[in-house]
Parts: sequence; structure tokens; C-alpha cells
Amino acid sequence: MQTVDATFTLSYTPEQYDRARQFVEDMKRHPDRVYWRGKEGKSDEELIIIQIVHWILSGFYNNYSPSKRRQILHMRSAS
Repeated sequence: MQTVDATFTLSYTPEQYDRARQFVEDMKRHPDRVYWRGKEGKSDEELIIIQIVHWILSGFYNNYSPSKRRQILHMRSAS
């Protein structure tokens, strides 16, 4: 299996930020969920941004639409 380091520049709306913040707050009430694997020691801000990135990239790859191109502003790969 090959791996590639990729850097994405994404845009997100205040509504997406608020939705991710609410999601992280909800996850805090469930500390035993799989969600927390690999997220130990991350700040709330990091968790919110991680969630936004996850949603944008998951939607981009699983349900492509031209509007998604506006959220992914730049992608650079260093293999």
C-alpha cells in the first residue's frame, strides 16, 4: 500500500462550523465512542476543524457535486 501526504485548503461556512461545534459537544457526552480513537489531547478547536474537514472530504468523495469544488480551494500532494 502506498501513502501520500496531501494538503487541502478548504472553505467552510459559519453554519458548518456551528454544526461541527455542536457535534463535538455531543461527542463529549459519550467518551466511550469510537469517535475518540486517535483524538486524545486535541483541543475543542482542533476537533471542530477535524470534523469539518471530515464532512467536506467525505461528501466530496462519496457524493460529488460541482458545489463541492468551491469548498476545496487547493490541494497539494507530496509523494
